[in-house]
Amino acid sequence: MNVMRSLCLAGVFIIGCDTSPPPAQAATLESEDVSATTRAVATFAGGCFWCMEPPFDKLAGVISTTSGYTGGHLANPDYPTVTAGGTGHYESVQVVYDPSIVSYERLIESFWENVDPLDAGGQFCDRGDSYRTAIFVHDTQQREIAVETRSAVAARFDTVIATQVIDATEFYPAEEYHQDYYQKNPIRYAYYRRGCRRDARLAQLWGPGEH
Repeated sequence: MNVMRSLCLAGVFIIGCDTSPPPAQAATLESEDVSATTRAVATFAGGCFWCMEPPFDKLAGVISTTSGYTGGHLANPDYPTVTAGGTGHYESVQVVYDPSIVSYERLIESFWENVDPLDAGGQFCDRGDSYRTAIFVHDTQQREIAVETRSAVAARFDTVIATQVIDATEFYPAEEYHQDYYQKNPIRYAYYRRGCRRDARLAQLWGPGEH
């Protein structure tokens, strides 16, 4: 875990957040009560999950975003265990959305514009396996779109893309103090994001604009 993020978390604890949250429980499509006709689920790993909620939250048709852990072999992981390494989990965001309003293609476009797909060792100032990028696909259609857009990104940069396309597995929501962090702690979030130089790198990769 990088120093700036540690400081932000320390600030959270000082103002009274629970430092010993209960183990995260697995989230399934059933637990989210997702209707096949009006709701769908997408899962993305883009480094720090604090920074991956805002791009999706602002899209019309997105119903909810949940920060969590997926892709690993340990059941009910927690933040210290995941960031210590060895569990195989990615920090990720699960997006519940209405496909009649926003398409998966639009979600995946937003994903690419908010990650550095060339970085195999983490994202921005966050280093380590838990900060790698990946698209976790829930069905064949999502896989086809993910693979197609990954090829387009590779062609754009004319290099190998580090982001993997992986079949979705168990998703475990992160501790409550991580959820909607950018809304609960806007000053600390802005300090962390700026210190990580996330927006500077995104502008370098994708051009200026809101990310």
